[in-house]
Amino acid sequence: MATGHLSPALAVSSPRRLTCNRNQPPVSAQPGRRAVLRSCSLPLLLGLAAADRGGWRIAAAVEPRTVQKGEDGANGAAKASSKLVLVVGGTGGVGQLVVASLLSRKIKTRLLLRNPEKAVSLFGKQDESVLQVYEADTRNADAFSPEMFEGVTHVICTTGTTAFPSKRWEGDNTPEHVDWDGVRNFVSALPQTIKRLILVSSIGVTKYNEIPWSIMNLFGVLKYKKMAEDFVRNSGIPFTIIRPGRLTDGPYTSYDLNTLLKATAGERRAVEIGQGDKLVGEASRLVVAEACIQALDIESTQGQAYEISSVKGEGPGNDQEKWKELFAAAQSN
Repeated sequence: MATGHLSPALAVSSPRRLTCNRNQPPVSAQPGRRAVLRSCSLPLLLGLAAADRGGWRIAAAVEPRTVQKGEDGANGAAKASSKLVLVVGGTGGVGQLVVASLLSRKIKTRLLLRNPEKAVSLFGKQDESVLQVYEADTRNADAFSPEMFEGVTHVICTTGTTAFPSKRWEGDNTPEHVDWDGVRNFVSALPQTIKRLILVSSIGVTKYNEIPWSIMNLFGVLKYKKMAEDFVRNSGIPFTIIRPGRLTDGPYTSYDLNTLLKATAGERRAVEIGQGDKLVGEASRLVVAEACIQALDIESTQGQAYEISSVKGEGPGNDQEKWKELFAAAQSN
C-alpha cells in the first residue's frame, strides 16, 4: 500500500511523457501534450477513516461501498470501471474532490490543467492506466488537440473563479474568460461521442438582474455562467447541470491525497435538490463533487439542471439509489 507521501519531482523524458526523477525540480510537459503520472498506486488509506460511518467520505474506498447494480458485473466483484472521465478544473475546490473520488472508485481519469505539476502535489504519482494529465488552458481556443479527448466517455467541468475582483483574477482569470470563454472553448472541442457532460454552475443564474443576485453579479459571474449553461444545452452533447449554493468545506490547501481522502462534511451531510432556480443556501464541496459523479450514471438527470444545497442531517453518501430518489423528487416538484 502506498504511504501517501508527496510524490517525487517529475522530469520530461520525451516531448509528451513525464517520468520520475527525484533529483530534478518539477517540469511540465510541452503545451497540449500529456503528462503521465507514473508509479505509485492510489493510497486507499483504509485505516485512516474516522469512526463515524454516517460521515461523508470523498474516498469511497475509505469505508465499504454499496455495489451499484450493473457497476461491477454479475458476480459483484469489484473491478475497474470502463469509463474514462475527463475532469476540467480538477485542481480547484470541487474538482480536486471529484478527482480523488473517481480514483478511489477505480475510474480512469484524465485532467486538463494549465499546470500539470499541481496534479502530482494533489494526487500523488499515478500510473497512466489510472490518471493522465494534459496541459491546456481552456481560455485559449487553440489549446486543444484530438488526442486529449481520445477514448473519453464522460466529462465533468468544475472550472470557476471568484465573483468579485481578487488575486485569482490575475492573468485574465475573470468570470468572462473562465466561466464563459473557457467553457465555450472546451465544449466546442468535445467530440459528439461523449455520453454525459456535467457542468458545475451556480444558483441564481436565471435571476442575475434581481436583488440580491444582482449584487453577486456586479462583475458578470452569474451572467457568464448562464451563457455557459445555454451553450452546453445547445451543444448536442448529453448534459447535466449542477447549480450549488455558496460553497463550503474546502478548498483544501494541504495539498495531498491523504487530506482529500479524509475530508468530511461535518454535520451538513443531508442534501436538498431543487429545480427552477428556487433553492437557496450553502453547499458542501464534497456534496457537490458526489452529485457530479452520481449524475454520470443516473439516466433521468440527462438534460436537466439542478440546484443543490447541504443541510444538517444524514445524507445519501455514495448510495446511488438514494441519489436517484433525490433527483427524481426534484423533478416531480
